[in-house]
Amino acid sequence: MKLSEIRKILDARVVVGEDKLDLEIKTAFSADLMSDVLAFARAGCLLITGLSNPQAVRTAYALDIAAICVCRGKTLSAKFIEIARELKIPILVTDYIMFETSGRLFREGMTGCIREVAIEEKSRAQ
Repeated sequence: MKLSEIRKILDARVVVGEDKLDLEIKTAFSADLMSDVLAFARAGCLLITGLSNPQAVRTAYALDIAAICVCRGKTLSAKFIEIARELKIPILVTDYIMFETSGRLFREGMTGCIREVAIEEKSRAQ
């Protein structure tokens, strides 16, 4: 799914990365705990979070996350936006809560990258 489609599905506004709307994203991960993101999110996914602090952007960068969607209509600090621009991470903001954000994307065919973790763990156990 292209980032432009995600923007449309979520009625989101692009804060950073207007030039990256053709970016293809296949999976998403939703969390407010960055420890969960570090443990379970995978490179190339869309991070859906309600966190609007610079640590969320730094975590996304460390994991090579494709883009961040900040839910609940949070206001982003200038520092958050500055770091996202510097690290070239697209940022969308939607007014939907995390549950509805995730549900709308799932309904349109987006899969969660946590499913990949479950598959990896299952194959290791066999």
